[in-house]
This record gives sequence, structure tokens and C-alpha cells, in this order.
Amino acid sequence: MCKFIHKIQDLRYFIELSYNGANFHGWQIQPNAVSVQETIEQALSTLLREEISIVGAGRTDAGVHAKFMVAHFNVEKALDLDSMVFKLNSFLPESIAIETLYQVNPEAHARFDATARAYEYRVATSKNPFETTSACCVSKELDVLAMNSAAKKMLDYTNFKCFSKSKTDVKTYNCELYYAFWEQEQDILIFKISANRFLRNMVRAIVGTLLEIGLGKMKVEDIDRIIISQNRGEAGYSVPAKGLYLTQVSYPEKTKLI
Repeated sequence: MCKFIHKIQDLRYFIELSYNGANFHGWQIQPNAVSVQETIEQALSTLLREEISIVGAGRTDAGVHAKFMVAHFNVEKALDLDSMVFKLNSFLPESIAIETLYQVNPEAHARFDATARAYEYRVATSKNPFETTSACCVSKELDVLAMNSAAKKMLDYTNFKCFSKSKTDVKTYNCELYYAFWEQEQDILIFKISANRFLRNMVRAIVGTLLEIGLGKMKVEDIDRIIISQNRGEAGYSVPAKGLYLTQVSYPEKTKLI
């Protein structure tokens, strides 16, 4: 009689975390550079004594931060969640913090199941020694009203090829924007934007374009021409990575294990 041994399906967990990206070469693993993904995988593999791979909700570039990121991984055994969070934080550097860990449905996917993502970009409007590594500094006066008018116009469009890196393998440049606006917090201007998906370099290119409008180098009406052109060369410059933060990733309720 033949006997068949069936492997029990691995359990899937979501991790919610935050990180300061200043000392990382982005989220994704790459040769000869330290990434957030690699650092977390090494900690998990050591603690769980098996090879662990994680999948993130997105791929932040070098120097970009995350106030809220989600990733998933599979493991053979059930975890003591509170204990695991404590141990992981003990293993990881100060620049990465695990907020929570929870079991999800086996088919749940941190990247493909995400329904919305949100980013913030910080601009210091005066010299601030506490923001040198976490915000872009623009010392000249900005027309915030014009910047918000241009940001509002973007909600009328879906194709944002003009704000995407030219060499990319995406099948579509369409994104559904949910909101895009600037708000002031003392001497810091914060651009907030949410969409169902983002293109590579999209937020940094949008911010650079809006800043040029705020400085009077472009007009509010130029945003229509730029987006319709679908030409990256028509848009403004890309602002530095240090001011960009992933702030939210949203999922349908069915993702969690009930």
C-alpha cells in the first residue's frame, strides 16, 4: 500500500511596520546594498529557524521612508503574535519598527490586494536643523493656493505617464487619484496624495512640478498641458527622496482571517 504525505499548508501573516529609509537602498532586495526587505527577512529567518521571504505592499526607493508599510510571509507553524513582535523589534535596527503582526487568509497578498495607498511629502519653508534629513527645504516664498489649485486639477485625469520614470515595465500608466492637496503645519508644507496605485517616481515628480508652480516658474493651467502630453520632459524636476513617506495602505476587510 502506498502512503502519501501531504504537507500542511503554510500559515500566512501580515506585518505592519514603519521605517526610516535614510540608511537603506530602498525596500527591495538588491545586490551589494542593504534593503529593508533583506533586513527583515534575515531577522525572521533567524527567529523562526527557517528560510523566510516577505512580500511588501510596494517598493519604496532609496532614502524614502514609511510611516506605515505592510508585508506578508508564510511560515509552517502558528506564532505567538505578541512575543514575535517583541522579538522582531529586538533583532531589528532602530530604523525599523514592527507595529503589529496578524494571521490572514492563505490567499491574501500584501501587494495585489491593496486597494489604496497614500503618501506625504514634507517641504521645510525655512531653515530647520531638525528637518535636514526628513524634508526638502525651499526657502523662497511659495504660492500654496496655486499649488492646491493645480493639485485639484490632477483629479480630473487618470493617465500619469508624464510623472513616471521613462524606463519602466508597467502595462498601464492609469491611476485613480482619491485626493491630492497641500496643508501647512507651522514652517512645514505637507503634500498629501492617495490613489489606487502609483507609478515609479510619480509622487516626487508631481511635487517637483507643483513646487515650480508655487515658485511662479509654471502656471496652474500648465498642469493640464503637462498631463495631456504624457511626456516626462514636460513635467517638473523630481524632489529628493528624503521628504517622501508612505503613510497608508488599505485592504478589504475579507483579507483578515475571521
